[in-house]
Amino acid sequence: MRAMGRAGAVALAAGLVLLAVAAGLDRAFPPDLTRYHDRSAEVADRNGVVLRAFTAGDDAWRFAVTPDAVAPLYRAMLVAYEDKRFAVHPGVDPLAVVRAAGQALWHGKVVSGASTLTMQAARLLEPRPRTVAAKLIEMARALQLEWRFTKDEILAIYLTLAPFGGNLEGVRAASLAYFGKEPRHLTPAEAALLVALPQSPTRLRPDRGGDGVRRARDKVLDRAVGAGLLTAAAAEAAAAAPVPSARRPFPFLAPHLAERLRATRPGEERIVTTLDAGLQETAEGLLHRLAEGLDPRAGVAALVVDNATREVRAYVGSGGYFDERRNGMVDMVQAVRSPGSTLKPFIYAMAFDRLIVHPMTVIADVPRRFGGYAPENFGGGFAGEVTVGEALQRSLNVPAVALLDRVGPLGFDAALRAVGVTLRFDRRVGRPTLPIALGGVGLTLEELVTLYGAFSHGGGVAPLRTLPAGAGSSAGTADGGPLMGESAAWYVARVLRGAPRPPGYADPEGAGDARRIAFKTGTSYGYRDAWAIGFTDSHTAGVWVGRPDGTPCLRCVGLETAAPVLFRLFDLLPDGAGPAAVAARPPPGVITGTTADLPPVLRRFADAPAVARHGAAEAAGRLRIAFPVDGSVVSLGRDRGEAGRLAALPLRAEGGRRPLRWLINDRPLGGGDWRRGASWRPDGAGFVDVKVLDADGNVSTATVFVAARSED
Repeated sequence: MRAMGRAGAVALAAGLVLLAVAAGLDRAFPPDLTRYHDRSAEVADRNGVVLRAFTAGDDAWRFAVTPDAVAPLYRAMLVAYEDKRFAVHPGVDPLAVVRAAGQALWHGKVVSGASTLTMQAARLLEPRPRTVAAKLIEMARALQLEWRFTKDEILAIYLTLAPFGGNLEGVRAASLAYFGKEPRHLTPAEAALLVALPQSPTRLRPDRGGDGVRRARDKVLDRAVGAGLLTAAAAEAAAAAPVPSARRPFPFLAPHLAERLRATRPGEERIVTTLDAGLQETAEGLLHRLAEGLDPRAGVAALVVDNATREVRAYVGSGGYFDERRNGMVDMVQAVRSPGSTLKPFIYAMAFDRLIVHPMTVIADVPRRFGGYAPENFGGGFAGEVTVGEALQRSLNVPAVALLDRVGPLGFDAALRAVGVTLRFDRRVGRPTLPIALGGVGLTLEELVTLYGAFSHGGGVAPLRTLPAGAGSSAGTADGGPLMGESAAWYVARVLRGAPRPPGYADPEGAGDARRIAFKTGTSYGYRDAWAIGFTDSHTAGVWVGRPDGTPCLRCVGLETAAPVLFRLFDLLPDGAGPAAVAARPPPGVITGTTADLPPVLRRFADAPAVARHGAAEAAGRLRIAFPVDGSVVSLGRDRGEAGRLAALPLRAEGGRRPLRWLINDRPLGGGDWRRGASWRPDGAGFVDVKVLDADGNVSTATVFVAARSED
């Protein structure tokens, strides 16, 4: 008994030593998982549909696959055919080794192998020549994998790395290439074929033909019947299914956005976007067909956004990615180009905000010089006296420049920068000037669509989203914020709904405001860029047409070339409810009707400023805001009695004929404050627009920054 005890102790000690040695070797020589982690990246739409995939670092198609991502029948067939004791052996199957050795001795050659799925996973991780030494290393690595990983994790390695012919590795890559589907949806015939292919991936490649492919598949089906996985009838039906004869191309939608996201999110294997794969595919096909009818070197780009969420639903960087004549690989959604007249709506909106004009104000479209600048209309000639709304609808140039002159190019530029959109100026000019109104500046399609989204949100700008909420955003650089008041946004939207339609296009019969397309076109100098940006209640979309190399483009005119594409895009979009700001009843404070219904000061646009800002009123008694001073910073203390809210901002006006009416951020001040003095309590720090109107319709404005006073 003592001898047996000592022997047991020795055996235990030896076992512990061996275990310690094994642990040390495992730590010193861990399995190399480099190939397993070098996998293809993919970009998917909002529903998980793959838009575009990228090969791994060695140019192989290799996607991560887990056992629960494949059809259960395929998994069962694989184990039954390759390694039926996979669930119980420690990485090496002793019974299989004994069987293979006995068959080799009896027949004088190798009849069957002894490789388990774990051993195959080890060989796929670290490929070696087929030698006895390599097989021994493979066995050791298999034991090591079983030590480190679960059976499902080991199976995932095999499913990801198994060869399927050519540069296809892993069952997902093979399923997508040969059947155009995810491996969880494999039929019995498809599952059997994919079990057989790794046995001899070069010889059995389906795209190279040959009866051997069918025989190999049917052998797996027979084995499945023997294992009780299929009935004889089901196997017979599967054997009658055709074998694929060619590889399918991997998805290639939204290639420009996919490259952009992959560059900004390196290392991510799966990037889910906000795009809609169906809409993206249809939009790409539409733009590709339309591009064929353009100037042979002209390209086309488009962007479609959901108004409710500001999520991009379609992103088409060019009409044909591989079209070298049109520089199709250049992403024209991000290209800086001259916007033509597409910035005019924002000039008008700021003029509406500042009560410089109203859509029914009469303005003169006549020859006029602004210093050394004398704008002319696109088609030549002048319209004479028109309403401001008509001037915007017809995209008349002199009225737009006159309003920008009143708003101020510097102020216009600052307003756009405040919401994160930066205008690019010619280096020879380097500063905002009046030609901004006619496209003398640089912007991208993405930035224009971002700005036009403000009309669907009461004047507020926010970044476009190409990634779901919580995953960050990569479209646009806008920081967001108010660009115009709610009334101004409503006025512009109403005017643009009445803009002349492109030839042969109209809104749907009986369409209400929510479905009518409000849009603006633009054509840059020299016919280099044609634009159309528009919105309905549910979507905002933009189209650019031109030559990516910046040379003049034959027949590239906004209304004739870009607008038809825009209207065709809207035909693809579903009807839907968008933000209430677009289709709802007019916001408080707007004036509808005719020119005669306006206050006298707004009935006609005069060359001399009708709006008096602080310090600009020369005549005694002219209405002006005495406090707060325009452009100042006002520090307010906190009211300890009201949860630390800021104290009230005092308001004081001088001149003008009473009664007076105060507006804060274009909203009437409550409480019947018709006096020269009033007060308003802000919710927090930030910019504030203050207006006061008198009984004659005169207006004075001041923009100030309210700050919280630091308490000592």
